[in-house]
Amino acid sequence: MACQRSTKLNLLRLAVLLVVALAGIKFLLRDSLTLELHRHIPKDSGFWGDTGDTSQGAGPRSQALELPVVKITAPRQGPGQQGPKDSGATEMRLVHLDLKGAAPKVSYLEQLFPLLSRLGANGVLIEYEDMFPFKGELEVLRSPYAYSEEDIDWIQQLAELHKLEVVPLVQTFGHVEFILKHEKYQHLREVERFPNSFNPHVPDTLALLKSLLSQVMEKHRRSSWIHIGADEVFHLGEGMDSKSWMSHNRGDVGTMYLKHIKQVLGFIAARYQGLRALMWDDMLRKISTGALRESGIAKQVSPVVWFYAPDFEVEQIGQFLAKYAESGFEAVWFASAFKGTTGPAQAWPPLNHHVRNQLSWLRVMQAMPRFAPLRFQGIVLTGWQRYDHYSVLCELLPVGIPSLAACLQTLVHGGFVEETRRKVLDVLGFQSLQLEQGTCEGRGAFPGVEIYHMVEQVNGHLKESIQKALEEESGIKGWFSPYHRKHQFGNPRNMESFGSKLLKLHEDWESLVRELRAQLESIYFPDTVEEWMEENVSPYLDQLRDLVRDYRAIIRLNARPKAS
Repeated sequence: MACQRSTKLNLLRLAVLLVVALAGIKFLLRDSLTLELHRHIPKDSGFWGDTGDTSQGAGPRSQALELPVVKITAPRQGPGQQGPKDSGATEMRLVHLDLKGAAPKVSYLEQLFPLLSRLGANGVLIEYEDMFPFKGELEVLRSPYAYSEEDIDWIQQLAELHKLEVVPLVQTFGHVEFILKHEKYQHLREVERFPNSFNPHVPDTLALLKSLLSQVMEKHRRSSWIHIGADEVFHLGEGMDSKSWMSHNRGDVGTMYLKHIKQVLGFIAARYQGLRALMWDDMLRKISTGALRESGIAKQVSPVVWFYAPDFEVEQIGQFLAKYAESGFEAVWFASAFKGTTGPAQAWPPLNHHVRNQLSWLRVMQAMPRFAPLRFQGIVLTGWQRYDHYSVLCELLPVGIPSLAACLQTLVHGGFVEETRRKVLDVLGFQSLQLEQGTCEGRGAFPGVEIYHMVEQVNGHLKESIQKALEEESGIKGWFSPYHRKHQFGNPRNMESFGSKLLKLHEDWESLVRELRAQLESIYFPDTVEEWMEENVSPYLDQLRDLVRDYRAIIRLNARPKAS
């Protein structure tokens, strides 16, 4: 017995030594890959001071970036090729839930979270906006359909059950329309006319942010991360207070931006020890390395570098990574997209576009050793539901599930390979996946699949079928024109030649729309259902409804004379 115990102990020691040796080899190899930091940084407008790049920062809703070239190469791969298996070993893969529009009921999240875990996610980034149950003086910010405190607790229990880290996102500078639209907080606007961004010079701004952050974190005590947003701070520097500050402090918009961010991060660090912070990086791209380093924020926050184009080169992102490494940041995150970035009114996600976006990010991940000691820490798969608080809804979450599945599995497998396709089809219950066409064939078996199929019908055929009836049906054009309808006359003999087809078209669409509404109501609150139907169904179906109404009214008149 003692001999066996001694043998086991020796084997254990040997295993530990092997692990240590392998770790040492990996560390030495990583350190041997040196990066000549990109130092050719063109000047931007003097408005930003000694800026770090020429790109016009766009936030997670914008696309165009014209970037100077940094020569960093990485193997290009297409949808059928696989990168090194190591590229799938992402520390964190967060799925972004944008609740500023079409926030699902918690009962849908009960079905969604197991699916996310099965597809390879290990966290959710929840952008609550007005769906958080703010209380006290902040209660005015709540949507009429905001989650309850019990809902927030249950969401986190669900996440924990399915091994998903919950990262709350609280906007702290720009994209605060849901706050600044209220009369109570209009005095905190950077520019009085626009509700987009905070005035960082009014003491009430920081006081309000402390209250916001405190209430959110009070309900997220188990979270290890918080995301402070801070993207697209439109019109910063245009307010009178900002102009006065820059004049008296010989500062620029970049240093003013960093001053506010440092205050927010300082509050988080003092109040919540060990809580790690994330922020969108687009505003940092405009600021010089020296200013970033001097601000000290590199020790308090990790930038989330976002880019949503389908195909981009490593060098387009490399200049930012080099800059952040030189500025002292220790870790960096990336942000891709699975929906919500190809148009503010997009109803159907282009699968190929989003999968190619993941493939581009995989190439950046493969190049990360060149930016040591900067570490890649995780990726956020964004799923924007609105471009901002005032815009229309983009693709609904159930409609985006196949895109999300394909994107997650592409990251897990290091490419969109046959194994990726098989896993997506198996989990979603489809028979085939057509990337180029952006469609899936088969019944499907995932939460909200009924909505997926019906929205596909609406998006692909509703407008087309009605326009065809109105513009191409010769019977309608010849004997039931807008003039006939206006003056309420027509010959039943001619009208009956197209009447049955018209009534059948109307009946079929009304039946589908009734079922679609019922399915939407099972997942969404009434305001979302009404908005989506009014934006995507009513503009077309109402034309058909009016046509049928006039048809029935005029055919009953039995060919009477034209009304004057």
